[in-house]
Amino acid sequence: MKYLLATLVFMTLMTSKIIFDFNKDSNIKEWRIVNDGVMGGLSVGSFTLSPNGHGLFMGEISLENNGGFSSVRYRFEKLQVTEDSNITIKLKGDGKNYQFRVKDDSSNYYSYIVTFPTSGEWEEIKISLKDMYPSFRGRKLDMPNFSKDQIEEIVFLIGNKRTENFILLIDKIALD
Repeated sequence: MKYLLATLVFMTLMTSKIIFDFNKDSNIKEWRIVNDGVMGGLSVGSFTLSPNGHGLFMGEISLENNGGFSSVRYRFEKLQVTEDSNITIKLKGDGKNYQFRVKDDSSNYYSYIVTFPTSGEWEEIKISLKDMYPSFRGRKLDMPNFSKDQIEEIVFLIGNKRTENFILLIDKIALD
């Protein structure tokens, strides 16, 4: 009986928690675009559902007026995490680099970030929370990497310091 209980507890801990699983009926009204217009820039980004039911983050980055980024963010009920937690994302990028960001508290001025490349094909990106470093307005902060016990916001951001169009399809985001 103890073995069965221990196995059940272990399996429960090992089970992924879905943060968002896109499909044709997904309600994406809680996803918010934040472009560099908040600082005077002219970049444009949008977030919709693709015809196949994937999250579709696309737009154009402009360096005019000190601009240079577009992001889409999603805030949700706090999810408990551990020092060994990972985020797994199934996505299809356009060969460009993107940032994935998390916040343990959405009111924090800073985020924990990691940059990842995309291949132009469907792929699964696995991000270890403890590898994410704190940053604010593009500057790394003199603080430890992520070591909190919860997350409540995720962000995808593109800002490669160049004028470019972008397109990122997102299928599923899970906490492992």
